[in-house]
This record gives sequence, C-alpha cells and structure tokens, in this order.
Amino acid sequence: MNQAPMIATPRSPATEAQADQIKSLLEGYWLAEIYRERILKSRTRSYHFGELPRRARVEIQHTLLGVELKVGRRRFLCPDLATARYLSVFARASCPDVAIPYDITQLSRIADELESAWHRMLLLIDDNVLESQRIRIRGLLIAKLRTEVAEAGAGTAIPEFTQSTRQRDSG
Repeated sequence: MNQAPMIATPRSPATEAQADQIKSLLEGYWLAEIYRERILKSRTRSYHFGELPRRARVEIQHTLLGVELKVGRRRFLCPDLATARYLSVFARASCPDVAIPYDITQLSRIADELESAWHRMLLLIDDNVLESQRIRIRGLLIAKLRTEVAEAGAGTAIPEFTQSTRQRDSG
C-alpha cells in the first residue's frame, strides 16, 4: 500500500524552524523588538482596535473628515497620516491593542521603521521560503508577532505626566 506523503502542518518543527530562521535574519528589524525597545520605552497611550479579522484588507483613506484607516469593513478615524501609517502595520497583523507614541514628532519616523520592517519580513519570506510554504510561514510569523506584541502590552490608556514645579522665592 502506498502512503500519502506527509504534509507539513503550520506548527510542524520544520515550519517553526523556517519561521525562526526568517526572524533571526530580520535581526533588529523584527517588529515586536522595535515595539518593545523603541515604542514602549517612551511615553505612550494605548489604542484599542478590538477584534480584527485575520488577513483583512488594510487601507489608508483620505476623506473630507480627515484620515481614516479602513480594516476590512471597519473604519478608524486617525488624527493624521503618520498615525494611520503606524496603526496600519499593527492592523495587518491583527493586533487588538497597541501602544502609540505620545510624541507626534517621532511618530512618522517610527511608522517608517515599522513599515520597512514589515516589508523586509515579507521580502525575506519570498526570498528564503519555497512558494508552497510561504503562506504558512507568513501566518506563523504574524502569529508570533501578534503574541509578542500582546505580551509586551499596550501601555496605559492615558500617558503619565510628571510635573515638577519649582517655586521661586520672591524675597
């Protein structure tokens, strides 16, 4: 009797090893590492997407009311394009809660880094993984990213402001 060849499941050791290899090739460009080391170490506020559909189409739209991030059929109003770009990376990974840097002057640069890291991950998958396994590896890496971002946390709902007031002697 001929047996059917073993088909690798998304959690097979070979698939896990390939995903870990892609993650190690990313070095300092792993999204969760950027999130932990660059974003969460600064003052942040939390943002709640809620439950997002997996593999939903993510678009940034300019409307008469401003900039919107459209994820599947849901729309999220954003104060500016940099915020929409920043949030779009986490929406692609279906992260329900994330931290947003409070300093808006840094947001555009961080959004650039996150988008570059996202596309670098996809390019490494395309270059280093067989076509038949790309979807599995991509899904596994996104699941790892989502888990690591959730473990890192979304920060506080309202950032802390430390105010040190000095009173001068009037005499």
